[in-house]
Amino acid sequence: MARKLIDISVPLQNDVPADPPGGHPTIEYIDHQQGMQAMLRHFPGLKPEELPDGQAWAVERVTLSTHNGTHIDAPWHYHPTMNRGEKSWTIDEVPLEWCYQPGVKLDFRHFPDGYVVTAADVEKELKRIDHELKPLNIVVVNTSAGAKYGRQDYVNSGCGMGYEATMYLLERGVRVTGIDGWSWDAPFVYTAKKYAETHDASIIWEGHKAGRHTGYSHIEKLHNLEQLPATGFTVSCFPVKIERASAGWCRAVAIIDD
Repeated sequence: MARKLIDISVPLQNDVPADPPGGHPTIEYIDHQQGMQAMLRHFPGLKPEELPDGQAWAVERVTLSTHNGTHIDAPWHYHPTMNRGEKSWTIDEVPLEWCYQPGVKLDFRHFPDGYVVTAADVEKELKRIDHELKPLNIVVVNTSAGAKYGRQDYVNSGCGMGYEATMYLLERGVRVTGIDGWSWDAPFVYTAKKYAETHDASIIWEGHKAGRHTGYSHIEKLHNLEQLPATGFTVSCFPVKIERASAGWCRAVAIIDD
């Protein structure tokens, strides 16, 4: 059986506007010559010329948030409690079986930037692709933001998943979702404008806050979702195990068996 692996992650990079200003990672690259002094300290008496081609090791120093790059959020990120009162799980407590399951893609690229997806929208798309959700399906959302990764307007692009759309998925047993935008929710710039007009705080981070009622995780900053079929693939998205953390970086991969 032929197997196709599609990388649906973005890399951690310097100088790419994939986060709001001030929130980007910083990577310092140390090459094989710059790493020489560190290697020599471990082996007293060693001379550089004794090493193969006079080369030591290359390493990197990284400063970043657990929410940089493609990452999976834990319920703890959204609220201190989940399931209507239980302490929210941190990323090291998220069940591994959540993170390797059949995938379903919802194509919402036609929605404008800032649009908040409803339960009716989800239902309509599931009908279009002729799929009935099953418990633990991993649902990924393809928005217009995916094609804008690396551009200045990426963070403010794409639609977002509202409270009722998120609950629609959770009520059917979905526990991991994902999106190719910066956030599962609509870009903040649009929500801030609506809040200024209405002063309705319930619209702020409403998709995330659904986790108060049903604990779940979602992946943010996915990529290459355009390459996926609507169904017929498996998603692998195991997070890095960080004690008591609100998220963990993941190398999300879609696996298609022909």
